[in-house]
Amino acid sequence: MVAELLTAGIAAGTGVAVLLGAASRVVKQYERGVVFRFGRLREGIRGPGFTLVVPGMDRLRKVNMQIVTMPIPAQEGITRDNVTVRVDAVVYFKVVDAASAIIEVEDYRFAVSQMAQTSLRSIIGKSDLDDLLSNREQLNQGLELMIDSPAIGWGVQIDRVEIKDVSLPETMKRSMARQAEADRERRARVINADAELQASKKLAEAAEVMSEQPAALQLRLLQTVVAVAAEKNSTLVLPFPVELLRFLERATPAPPPGPAATPRPPASGGEAELPPAAPQLGPAGD
Repeated sequence: MVAELLTAGIAAGTGVAVLLGAASRVVKQYERGVVFRFGRLREGIRGPGFTLVVPGMDRLRKVNMQIVTMPIPAQEGITRDNVTVRVDAVVYFKVVDAASAIIEVEDYRFAVSQMAQTSLRSIIGKSDLDDLLSNREQLNQGLELMIDSPAIGWGVQIDRVEIKDVSLPETMKRSMARQAEADRERRARVINADAELQASKKLAEAAEVMSEQPAALQLRLLQTVVAVAAEKNSTLVLPFPVELLRFLERATPAPPPGPAATPRPPASGGEAELPPAAPQLGPAGD
């Protein structure tokens, strides 16, 4: 009798253990559980930890609530200014409503991926090449809005969307390089012309100052000679300026008058006229 009771107790305990094992579930911290009883959604989302379901009646679906990083395959399209480009991006999203992510859409990951690819193609067609290369923040916001609008009904929230790379054809790269080179050359010529204009104004002011003081020109000439002679690798030919002759002429004192005057040249090609001779004085007694 005791043995039979012991056997029945062991069998009952084993059955309860098996039933409890079949009914027990563990939901991780980053997951949420959605329970279906005979195919109908039960109210209430199972939180993280240990939970029980009715074996044979309930089915537990776990939904990951972590942020998912999904790369968007490179999409080829034509921009608004008729340039063929290949653009790839990455989208960050997470599930905020586990029940809607299971019921409203068959596979929310696949749905978000397809919506992201379609939206990326639409953004390429609406944008210029310069916007894709330099104005990515605004394009990222527009792309995020386009993906997030239908994803809200799926219980999915788009965290952010980033355009990773824009690939251009080789011919377009060469054309852009030539354009940038021509633009840099244009700026260099404008800068050189501006420098020449400023230099000409300064030289004109310097010439005006030197015209008032002729000695300044000679000093400037000597400074130039010193600068050229410092190289010691060439022969220097120093011109003799007329201004220096005039300066020396003004600086040289006039010679004192002598006893005899020099003959003056004739006015019309005749012989030189001699000055009148001084009268001869006789002896003091005459």
